[in-house]
Amino acid sequence: MTQARLWTVVGAVAGLTAVACHKDPPKPMQMPPTAVSVLTIKAQTIPAKYQYQGVAQASKHVEVRSNVTGVILKRAFVEGTDVPQGALLYIIDTTIYAALARNAEGTVNDAKARLANTDRNLDRLKGLLAERAVAQKDYDDAEQAEKQAAADVLADQALVDQAHKNLSDCYVRAQIAGRVGLASLELGARVTAATDLLTTIDQVDPIYVSFNPAQEDILTWRREIADKRLVFPAGALRVRAILSDNTYDPEEGTLNFADITVGSQTGTQQLRATFANRAHFLLPNQFVRVEMLDLKRADAILVPQRAVLQGITGAYVYTVGDSNKVGIKPVETGGWDGSQWVIASGLQVGDKVVIDGLQKIFPTAKVNPTPYNPAADTTLKTPQADVPAAPSFPIVRGRP
Repeated sequence: MTQARLWTVVGAVAGLTAVACHKDPPKPMQMPPTAVSVLTIKAQTIPAKYQYQGVAQASKHVEVRSNVTGVILKRAFVEGTDVPQGALLYIIDTTIYAALARNAEGTVNDAKARLANTDRNLDRLKGLLAERAVAQKDYDDAEQAEKQAAADVLADQALVDQAHKNLSDCYVRAQIAGRVGLASLELGARVTAATDLLTTIDQVDPIYVSFNPAQEDILTWRREIADKRLVFPAGALRVRAILSDNTYDPEEGTLNFADITVGSQTGTQQLRATFANRAHFLLPNQFVRVEMLDLKRADAILVPQRAVLQGITGAYVYTVGDSNKVGIKPVETGGWDGSQWVIASGLQVGDKVVIDGLQKIFPTAKVNPTPYNPAADTTLKTPQADVPAAPSFPIVRGRP
C-alpha cells in the first residue's frame, strides 16, 4: 500500500470515530401514568343521623291509696299483671261505714219530714195572713223555720253523700288501666286513710322515652336549619328505640315534648317521645338508644372511607387537578353515612378525589384517571364511633 493510500484510510477511520463520539446519549425509559379511579364531588341530600341515650318512663304512674281507714279484708289482684280501669284491687272493712251511712240516711229523712211540716205550716199561715187572721210576726217566724228546715236537709244530705262515698271507698279500684305493682299491705293489715301506700299502677302502653341532646347540638340544628342545610319534617318527628341487644323496637315513636329550659348542670335539653308499646318491649327505667328519623342534610359531600388518609397534621385526600397532576387537600370529617365519610370541610363540588390507586401516587405525579365505580364499596360495613352498629331490620321477639 502506498503512503498516500494509507493516510487516506487512516483519515476515513478517524472521521467515523469522530462521528461516533458525537452521538446523543440514550434517553432514560419513562413509566406510564399510574391508573387511578377518581370521584367527581357532587352535593347530595342524605339522612342526618343523631343518636342519644334515653330512658323509658311510664306514661302514667299512679300510687294507689285508700281514702278511708280500716282493715283490709281482700286483695283482688295478682301482682305484676295488667288490670283495666275500674278493676277492684282491695276491699276494706265496711262495717262502720255502712252503719254511718244508715244513720245519715235516717237523719236526712227526719230533716225532710220537718221541712214538709214547715212547708204546710207556712202555706196555712199565708192564707190566714191574707185574711188578717194572723199576725205578720207569726208568718215571718214560720217562713224562717221553713228556710232553716231546708238548710238542715241540705246539710244532712251532704252527710249522707259523704257516708256513701266512704262506704264506696272501701272498695279500692284502679283509676287507670295499667300494670299493677307489688302489694304494700296484705290481708288483715290496717290502712290509715291516704297515709299508707297500697300498691302502684304504671301505664306502659303508650310509654314515654326521654333523652337529652346537648345544647351544642341544639344550636347546630338552629344554625343549619337557618342555612337550609338541615331539613326537619313538616309533621311530627319520628324516632326509634335501639334496645340493649342492638335490635330495634318494632314500634316507632313520635316526639311529643321539648323542654323550654336547658339544664344548668348538664347543659342538655330534655326531649320526650311517645311509643306505642302493645308487646311491652319497653319497660319503665329501661335504657335505650334513641335514633331521630326523617331529618335530612342537604348539600352533603361524601367520599368512600378508603379515600380519606391520615397524616401528621390530620386527614387529607389526594385530588387530580390540571394536566392530571396529583394534589393534596386537608379535610375535616363529620361522621359516617353507610360506608362513606361525610366531609364537613375541605372539598367543594367539582373536586376530583382519588379513590383507588393511592399506594402508587404522590403529589405532582401524573396519573391516568378513570371514573370511580361506587359498586366496589357496597360490601363495606359502617363503623360506629360510640356504639355498635344496629341491624337494618327489626327483630320481632315474643312478649317479655
